Amino acid sequence: MSTSVSNAFITQYEAEVKHLYQRQGSVLRKTVRVKDGVVGSSTTFQKIGKGVATVKARAGVITPMNQDHTAIPCTLADFYAGDWVDKLDEAKTNIDERMAIAQGGAWALGRKTDDQIITALGTTTQTAANWTVTSQAAIRNSAITFVTSLLANDVPNDGNIFALVTAKAWGFLMTVDEFKRADYVTDMNLPYVNGAPVMTFKRWMNANWCVHTGLAGAGTATATLLAYHKSSTGYATGAFAGNVAATDGGSAVAADITWHGDRASYFVNHMMSGGACLIDDTGVIKGTVDDTAALPTS
Repeated sequence: MSTSVSNAFITQYEAEVKHLYQRQGSVLRKTVRVKDGVVGSSTTFQKIGKGVATVKARAGVITPMNQDHTAIPCTLADFYAGDWVDKLDEAKTNIDERMAIAQGGAWALGRKTDDQIITALGTTTQTAANWTVTSQAAIRNSAITFVTSLLANDVPNDGNIFALVTAKAWGFLMTVDEFKRADYVTDMNLPYVNGAPVMTFKRWMNANWCVHTGLAGAGTATATLLAYHKSSTGYATGAFAGNVAATDGGSAVAADITWHGDRASYFVNHMMSGGACLIDDTGVIKGTVDDTAALPTS
């Protein structure tokens, strides 16, 4: 991190931060409605109610549907993730070290993004029966009930349903033939395929299943599980201005590299302004599972 660092170097660093934030830092950002570039400390997401079709007489007046329009507020909060780089470490700094710094900041902000989204999802009043994990059949039925409880709320079955489970709950699912075997799902939807890239989500029952370590109560007898439709929740990020370089051209995550002579070090800072909100309560289902239970053998 020399004072002679070129603009090209800084630009590349900022691009790496943004890449890491989107691809590895946050798992859930792409699973909700996103509004970037918000100016100010808050924004709104629109929720439009259901319309009703009616008949009319010949040449008669059509009855307006009068769909409800509700503005859902979303408040942004500021977050920072920075670290010092000593001048005497300059000679030892290489591409891997730069990437390590970029990873640390971007991943920290990504985890914060997921924390905010999970917190918003957790405010739903919609609940499903607690999972029963005493047998493979019970686990299968619990998972089916989990998804169908969401569909019963008239949520579109359009492939945009996401289910977040703990690592232990994923282990329960892996005992179910319908979840793991090619007899029931295509090769591309298997959790492990030779030569395939690491999969974040697995499609089953037309829902996208994911292990997430940020769920409340993980490792306890009342671990939280969440299923939701993409349109049910929103995430907003603020715009940056001035001499702080935004890594995506104006919003989401920004990077700032500043020399501090009194410390003979650079402070490499990553920052974002973001907030999550629950837009439609009926588009989220919350359940629980006993994360301390043993895996069934049959």
